[in-house]
Amino acid sequence: MTFIGQVLQWFLDGAHWQGDGGIPHRLSEHIAMSGISLLAAAVIALPIGIILGHVGRGGNLAINISNVGRAVPSFALLVIAVELVGIGAVPAFIALVALGIPPIVTNSYIGMREVDADVLEAARGMGMRGRMVLSRVELPIALPFIMAGIRTSAVNIVATATLAALVAWGGLGRFIVDGLGQQDYPMLYAGAILVAILSLIVEFTLAGVQRMATPAGLRPSKAIQKEEPLGTALDTAGVAA
Repeated sequence: MTFIGQVLQWFLDGAHWQGDGGIPHRLSEHIAMSGISLLAAAVIALPIGIILGHVGRGGNLAINISNVGRAVPSFALLVIAVELVGIGAVPAFIALVALGIPPIVTNSYIGMREVDADVLEAARGMGMRGRMVLSRVELPIALPFIMAGIRTSAVNIVATATLAALVAWGGLGRFIVDGLGQQDYPMLYAGAILVAILSLIVEFTLAGVQRMATPAGLRPSKAIQKEEPLGTALDTAGVAA
């Protein structure tokens, strides 16, 4: 039997779909940890990015700090968290939250600063002030950037949550770690496939949410998209992401 056949056989084995060590349970653990970590990262990062972007002060410092956070390897964050609080779910949670904060802070700040000054002036001319300008003008326009940051953080967290198995936590990473330890390579590759599929589902789902969150007036029309050269379209997509 080929190796691909062995991996397929592993998926078809009913024992791998039952109990605490089965795919459904490990998948639910992975999604729960990733979702809670993303929520915590958003609760911390969104107010920072939005407020700094709104007032236009301290943004460079926040972005530089976020970039330092990006530069630290995820495994290093995990090791530091283990040294602080021991093994288990807590160090995994700390490392994932720290990983999720930088993209959200950066994109939130940039999204707020990208709001056209003329639009803000027009809103103030209509009698809007303070929170009203923020909630009715700035946030709707900045929302696509904010969602792009959340989307990036979500994919990073889902992929990196695999490392949590190294600190005695569950999730899909258990298949990879246990497969490596037991030299059960079909299990190892099956775990990697599951993580990749989950990451792709999260990516495409949040990409759809990001598009729906974009105000209709800010969406590029299909006619304009068709007329753009391929290189220009790719460059634009790269900037938006």
